[in-house]
Amino acid sequence: MSKKYKVVIIGFAHMHVNEVGAYFAEHPRIDLAACADTVPVVPEVRVAPYTRQWNVEFAKKNIGIKKVYDDYIEMLEKEKPDLAFVTSENIRHADIAEECAKRGVSVCLEKPMAANLSHALRMSRAAKSYGTGLIVNWPIAWKPELHLMKKLADEGRIGKLIEFKVRASHTGPLGPGAAHRGVTDAAETLSGFERAQTWWHKSCQGGGVMLDYCCNGCLLSHWYFGKPGIAAFGMRGNYASDWCDADDNASMLVRFEDSFATIECSWTTYFDPVPKNTPTLYGTEGVMMAGVIDGEISLKILEPSGEVVILKPDPLPEQLQDIAKAYVYYMDNGELPHKLLEPDFNLHCMAMLDAGLRSADSGKMELVNNAVWNIG
Repeated sequence: MSKKYKVVIIGFAHMHVNEVGAYFAEHPRIDLAACADTVPVVPEVRVAPYTRQWNVEFAKKNIGIKKVYDDYIEMLEKEKPDLAFVTSENIRHADIAEECAKRGVSVCLEKPMAANLSHALRMSRAAKSYGTGLIVNWPIAWKPELHLMKKLADEGRIGKLIEFKVRASHTGPLGPGAAHRGVTDAAETLSGFERAQTWWHKSCQGGGVMLDYCCNGCLLSHWYFGKPGIAAFGMRGNYASDWCDADDNASMLVRFEDSFATIECSWTTYFDPVPKNTPTLYGTEGVMMAGVIDGEISLKILEPSGEVVILKPDPLPEQLQDIAKAYVYYMDNGELPHKLLEPDFNLHCMAMLDAGLRSADSGKMELVNNAVWNIG
């Protein structure tokens, strides 16, 4: 019988734990042994779908995790897992990853990699020092249409790529009508004060839409262009959430060697014209985008002649269908199944995002290759 791998969950601040936890629990070669939450800086004042205490109860009831620890370090020392999947506040990623590495435990972090570049570099150094794995999970990594876009772009299907553009918006992680994969319970309306007590809306905890959504654009633009960004101009603000201090709308322009990316995101507006986090690629010989056509996700290519070409992506191989399958592949083969999960690739993406964050604070364009990046 093939070896089983022991996995634990650290943190219930991020509601993606509900979907990803189920992937690990359902995989026949994974023993999802235990979980522990981190201690919030400010206690939440409401238990409702997607709040952290609700996420813990959901995991016990629906995912079937029987052991719940109060302290994640105690859990690591008693359980001695192969992997810790981290869905904590962004600001806690680095501390948790270092504690895991010291105990020989590999880490898989829910995106973004970290709250800033210096934290990401801390995690990378710890993993390399202790010889442990470091993986970043991106929900967009498992979308067949994005992989087909990359393949066609690399083949020159729309000529030389000039611009990458993406916009993602909803009403916030806990906003009106919030819906997250892995949960069928209807969201409950939370007041501004109730949302303000969650980490999502506290900038000191790595909250805010820029970290939450601009990270996707940094990852995809780096992947599609095949080279790192050079500089970024960022803007973020709190425009409709006066009950908190985190940004609820943000944008980035990223300059590459011979192209650029436009990344827009919002926690206060409702609709996107295409599926969330699906980019539009502009080339010298056409435009490529994804959309729902006849009820299926498909690619649409607009030719210079005006012709419209529709393509349907093939299913991805098993190791690229979800993070649990990717992890088992990694353990069996000694390599990650895709670069979107790799720590070094993610460091370049984090450096781009960090430049955008710094720019939003300084009001001027910031270089990606700054002093922190050079020291790291």
